Amino acid sequence: MISYFWLAPAGSVLALLVAYFFYKGMMRQSEGTPRMASIALAVRKGAMAYLRQQYKVVTVVFLFLTLVFSLLAYVLEVQNPWVPFAFITGGFFSGLSGYFGMRTATFASARTAEAARRSLDKGLRLAFRSGAVMGLVVVGLALLDISVWFLILNHFYPASAGPQSLIIITTTTLTFGMGASTQALFARVGGGIFTKAADVGADLVGKVEAGIPEDDPRNPATIADNVGDNVGDVAGMGADLYESYCGAVLATAALGATAFATTGFQMNAVIAPMVIAGLGTVLSVIGMFLVRTSEGADQKALLGSLWRGINSSSILIVILSAVMLHLLEIPNAWGIWGSVVTGLVTGIIIGKATEYYTSHAYQPTRKIAAQAQTGPATVIISGIGTGMISTAIPVAAVSAGTILSFLFASGFDFSNLSMGLYGIGIAAVGMLSTLGITLATDAYGPIADNAGGNAQMSGLDPEVRQRTDALDALGNTTAATGKGFAIGSAALTALALLASYIEEVRIHLDKIVSHIPSVLGGSISVSHASLRDLLNYFDITLMNPLVLVGAFIGSVMAFVFCGLSMQAVGRAAGRMVEEVRRQFKADPGIMAGTSEPDYARCVAISTKGAQHEMVLPSSLAILVPVGTGLLFGVGGVMGLLLGGTATGFVLAIFLANSGGAWDNAKKYIEEGSFGGKGSDAHKAAIIGDTVGDPFKDTSGPSLNILIKLMSMVSIVVSGVTVAFHLL
Repeated sequence: MISYFWLAPAGSVLALLVAYFFYKGMMRQSEGTPRMASIALAVRKGAMAYLRQQYKVVTVVFLFLTLVFSLLAYVLEVQNPWVPFAFITGGFFSGLSGYFGMRTATFASARTAEAARRSLDKGLRLAFRSGAVMGLVVVGLALLDISVWFLILNHFYPASAGPQSLIIITTTTLTFGMGASTQALFARVGGGIFTKAADVGADLVGKVEAGIPEDDPRNPATIADNVGDNVGDVAGMGADLYESYCGAVLATAALGATAFATTGFQMNAVIAPMVIAGLGTVLSVIGMFLVRTSEGADQKALLGSLWRGINSSSILIVILSAVMLHLLEIPNAWGIWGSVVTGLVTGIIIGKATEYYTSHAYQPTRKIAAQAQTGPATVIISGIGTGMISTAIPVAAVSAGTILSFLFASGFDFSNLSMGLYGIGIAAVGMLSTLGITLATDAYGPIADNAGGNAQMSGLDPEVRQRTDALDALGNTTAATGKGFAIGSAALTALALLASYIEEVRIHLDKIVSHIPSVLGGSISVSHASLRDLLNYFDITLMNPLVLVGAFIGSVMAFVFCGLSMQAVGRAAGRMVEEVRRQFKADPGIMAGTSEPDYARCVAISTKGAQHEMVLPSSLAILVPVGTGLLFGVGGVMGLLLGGTATGFVLAIFLANSGGAWDNAKKYIEEGSFGGKGSDAHKAAIIGDTVGDPFKDTSGPSLNILIKLMSMVSIVVSGVTVAFHLL
């Protein structure tokens, strides 16, 4: 069975090779006029300068945490000795994927604008393939990291030594997910604060107060705004989905090691999610070559061109995953395949629902635009209401997907917990199996946005800006869809991680207590205890006040985390607004077009604000699970993770969709509806978009990382939790 495993590293190599092919193809294209090239260079320098500062802060955090994990592993011996190394590699590859994606995006923006001068199709294909570099690098590096660690640990804990070896291997590899999650949280929060501080400052002073167009070169914050699109929506999103992808594959492998421990098919179940992920990577590449459009295409046609690639990859993975599960000879292969398909369908439903509520091709966003005729207050009320309503379909989809995937894998037996939970995990893998292409549609958005900014600042023909605006509006919708996929997968993965947490607890419990009471009567060894035995031993029920308190803490964490990140955006944006106003007042030549604004100062303000403000919310995400475990034990942690998952999932959908709808309502007005650019309705829509910026690009997308990071931290420090309460 190990021979099929090589499909995972093979998919990794293919993804990285095609990413390199797309990157080189993009670099061969012209950057356009000298003015276009100089603007792109300024954005690139600002983005790289920010990333260097962020990585310095993250490096300090990683060094500290590595020392803590080393102490737990080698001195206190309450942790696997491989954890410090796995933690570092997870964070390193997560950061590397964000770096490669952002480097590509900053080189692609001017080239996309130049391609749009020739045709809409050329602009779409260049932006999409440049975004595809991010998608392919993320899945390529993730599968590479997973494959290498699996081979290393399989050498030290050979499967021939017994079923316990694969349980140790899979629970150990889960810990590098914490490294990925930690890096992703800093990237998302820091990048989100940077980009929205610049965006809000540029919009409020430039568009509303000064009455100049978006991305006007006279606006001092416009370069910082373009830099922010890259550090938040490209580097941040790349690191975010890297950890989502790793978490889904690793949690499912860990559950497979337990569910099939006594069947003789343990290795098959462990490598199944890796093989499906490898196949999905190959099929994502095929789908990428199908994306193209015609000149003059409207939003529905542009969306259709992207969905053609996604749907083709999805249909093929449905067919080939069935073949592969049968080749692996996994018991109940058809049921497990049903779980894979359920996850994939759930992701598509979430994506379609997000598209409906955020694209201005549909009524919800157009109604928000219509409300702009009566002022900003009604725009904000309508956007919040739309965002709240938009949570219904994704929650229903994830709920149905959870139950169906559990039932398919368990043989429609609710008592078969281990198999059912494996089904939920592999449903998350199914949802993310074609991440290469779905992430490409997300990373494409900031590239199109920057291309529009470059076209405006370079003074290109209005027709070019019209094309880039069409690509940008499409990017807003695809970005919202990508966030929907990320949030939906976070919910399914978090449920799988709950079970993985109990399995990690089992390993540490076995070192302290050899036998526990069985729910069937008598006692049973910890290593042979069922999940129900372990849940009963730790009294994990709704009647346990420790579980309830943990659930409240998890729920409030989602709100506190969002509040901190939004306030951080508000403070940083306030400083940006003051700086833009100061420059306009101090140098009248800026508005006259006779002198150039100080772009670098605005970039520095956003950078400093992001570095300072991201530390507290990110630290809370790590410290709260540790503190909950020490105070309330295993039951409290289970409540924490459940409350955080339920509340965080719904809140993230609400924030992402409200923000996306506000943004596209503004775009709809700018295309000529309700008075067009410069009208009172347009100014009201800008206020709504400004409020929505931290909703959709800072707080909302950070929540899915928070959900999984709390799970990963809990898994990594489970040995401390068990030892503290039982010794």
